[in-house]
Amino acid sequence: MTLGESHYQELKGHAFELGFSLFGVAELPDLEELAFDLSPGTVRNLTTGIALAVRLSNAVLEDITDHPTRLYLHHYRQANYFLDRNAFELARRIEEMGGRALAIAASQTIDWVNQRGHLSHIEVARRAGLGWIGRNNLLVTPKWGARVRLVTILTDLSLPPGSPLARDCGDCRKCLPVCPAQAISEEPGKFNHRKCFEQLSFFKKKLNLGHHICGVCVKACYPDSSNGI
Repeated sequence: MTLGESHYQELKGHAFELGFSLFGVAELPDLEELAFDLSPGTVRNLTTGIALAVRLSNAVLEDITDHPTRLYLHHYRQANYFLDRNAFELARRIEEMGGRALAIAASQTIDWVNQRGHLSHIEVARRAGLGWIGRNNLLVTPKWGARVRLVTILTDLSLPPGSPLARDCGDCRKCLPVCPAQAISEEPGKFNHRKCFEQLSFFKKKLNLGHHICGVCVKACYPDSSNGI
């Protein structure tokens, strides 16, 4: 076993001990192009991305109808806290191994209209082979659909990378009719960020949530025997 493989197994094992549901590694040779609002000096040589996911509660999501609930708001916040806290722990482990590590916040939005953070956790997870980008513009995993939240750690450790899955949403269109913003298109990659943002802003104000959340398409995107995702 090479040193990189040994580091991979140690980090993966520790990630699952911390409670993460999915772990993967992606090569990011174009990181400086992918990063948003991060200085080139900060991300230089951090061209390995560790993608981590935690699954969301089915019970909480099933309580959603056509709008976000306060129960979902609390769950969303707790999931983000879990991701950030434990990515911090895993980054600390990487530094103990002698590597550099930068944990990117799970939900720190820099550009609300285009829904961009410092880095696309979805793109890193896609490259790592955790799932694919669905019509709903979310990461869709084979086991849990879009019912996951993501975080990323950037590092200079040499780790064996995964590969993108050769899969897509196929004939599944469960998210299209339920989207309250009608932001989801038949054609993957044509998601309307502005419509989504306007709907999130409406929910935030109307429901006094204090946060831009929805969850309707997250609930809809779940594997079953009929669609086979």
